[in-house]
Amino acid sequence: MSIASHLQTLDAYGAGAVRIVPHDGEPELQLGEGGGLEASYESHGRGPLVEVLRDARVHGVTLADGPLEIEATRRGSGARLVVRHDGATLVDEPIEIPPPSPIQGEAAFRPSPPSRVVDPAGALRKHPHLALYAVKDELDRTVWYSRGWHGRGLGERPLVGQVPAIAPGTLGSASFCATHHTRMAYVAGAMAGGIASADLVIAMAEADLLGFFGAGGLPLPAVRDNVARMAERLGDRQNWGCNLLHNPAEPAVEEQTVDLYLEFGVTRVSASAYMDLSPAVVRYRASGLSRAADGTLVARHHVLAKVSRPEVAEKFLRPPPKSLLDELVAKGGITAEQAELAAGLPTACDITAEADSGGHTDHRPLVVLLPILQDLRDRVQDEENYPVELRVGAAGGLGTPRSIWAAFAMGADYVLTGSVNQAAKEAGTSDLTRAMLAEAAYTDVASGPAPDMFELGAKVQVLSRGSMYARRAQQLYDLYKAHPSMDDIPANVRSKLEKQIFKRPLAEVWEGTRDYWQERDPAQVARAEKEPRHKMALTFRWYLGMTSRWARIGDDDRKRDFQIWCGPAMGGFNAWAAGTDLEPLQARSVVSIADALMTGAAGEARVALARTQGMLG
Repeated sequence: MSIASHLQTLDAYGAGAVRIVPHDGEPELQLGEGGGLEASYESHGRGPLVEVLRDARVHGVTLADGPLEIEATRRGSGARLVVRHDGATLVDEPIEIPPPSPIQGEAAFRPSPPSRVVDPAGALRKHPHLALYAVKDELDRTVWYSRGWHGRGLGERPLVGQVPAIAPGTLGSASFCATHHTRMAYVAGAMAGGIASADLVIAMAEADLLGFFGAGGLPLPAVRDNVARMAERLGDRQNWGCNLLHNPAEPAVEEQTVDLYLEFGVTRVSASAYMDLSPAVVRYRASGLSRAADGTLVARHHVLAKVSRPEVAEKFLRPPPKSLLDELVAKGGITAEQAELAAGLPTACDITAEADSGGHTDHRPLVVLLPILQDLRDRVQDEENYPVELRVGAAGGLGTPRSIWAAFAMGADYVLTGSVNQAAKEAGTSDLTRAMLAEAAYTDVASGPAPDMFELGAKVQVLSRGSMYARRAQQLYDLYKAHPSMDDIPANVRSKLEKQIFKRPLAEVWEGTRDYWQERDPAQVARAEKEPRHKMALTFRWYLGMTSRWARIGDDDRKRDFQIWCGPAMGGFNAWAAGTDLEPLQARSVVSIADALMTGAAGEARVALARTQGMLG
């Protein structure tokens, strides 16, 4: 180390001129902007000066800044410190210079004094790209720096540990990123009804992230238009996909959706609401299998399955049943070779543990569900000995960097967000709905009857702040359970329904409902004419179905009826974003949300690493 290298240590004082005089040789002089010596000397004291004078080659050091001059000169084993201001001597006293002491049995680090970090936890979180180093000072306190040199030498201190830079792209599974062509193990989930819009999917894909179009609940012509637009815009990109919603009541719709995806070359689907494998999802998966000329397996179609129950997860982690593959071959849906290849592969390599999410949810706790599915994944992998990797992701309740990091810390291969993206400018919903979401707290959610499974009593988690959907929809379900027909509902109750909820006569609602089902599925009309209770269900479902549409188009007259699928993650995000660049609604884009959450999670990973090394309390 040269004498000149001490100039960097003395930079801490911010002096206008620094002069180092060696015992032998020419002095080293450095000129700077100055203006900081007085304040810096009060802050740092003599420490950096003493560290430089510990080098036996140094005879003296002079710091000058305007009228202030500080001079420290070696005198035997000590030194003399003189401080002058406008030529008047303010301080003239001896100082002790401790001899360099070797650090026995410990790693040494020579920190750069100007890089001292006052708030290490804050720096670890806010600057995950910056490596930090913790050392013990003369009083055996842990102090932090962002720069310095490893090894022994002048200014060496015992190294407690270091926390490297952690890039957001290193969180989660590298194979997930490689398989799906993304820069981070992060997915924007498919929010039904086109809320996860084509614009949202395009923005994610063009930012080298993965997003899924919310095709569920949309008529097929609308799905076709959006898929065609995404396919044209994104070209050869593979990092995008669409929702494939299980539809046991209308299996033809599910099959036609798969036909559409195959037509436009959609290579990824987010499979949701499945209790068992359907011919449609298996056909999609198997029809993308082939072998290259060199015999290498090629899988063009990827299924990411959202599940909340282990028995459903296992169906996706296993190969499709032989009987189902044989049926598809017999019907010409797949080839015999594709059936053979599918028999040795999982239906889905990626399963997402869906915890307390918006919309359809079982309210499963992620800390219980995720480990159960991970253990299941490990067992299936051992038994099947697949040539591909199985992955388990996490979803539900993920709206802050700490919750994202918690999922990764539990071993999640990727994370999937939903509720928080509804407030993004690309979401296929209204400004009024976005504003309502941006005001939500984590407690502002409730469960109400699900439009698509009304008769079964299934529920969806929705925003309760500013909306009476959950309460009004539950009132309709209670009436449905209590009465055999609409005619049996007491006149005063019926009148209140027509005025407060439907805002029109129930007979008029039924007329419109009948016309809709006559075109979509005439069998429903025929059944309703024979079964008064079914007629009541279809009529009540008109309200449940329209409430989500009113929210998407921002019908202010119907604001109190908005059905906005939402989980507690939205409130968590709002609380975390308060006071940041993402607090204003207009600043929230799906990519900025993704980057902020993942960058913050990388910071949390660094704090956790520091704690495990005993570097933080």
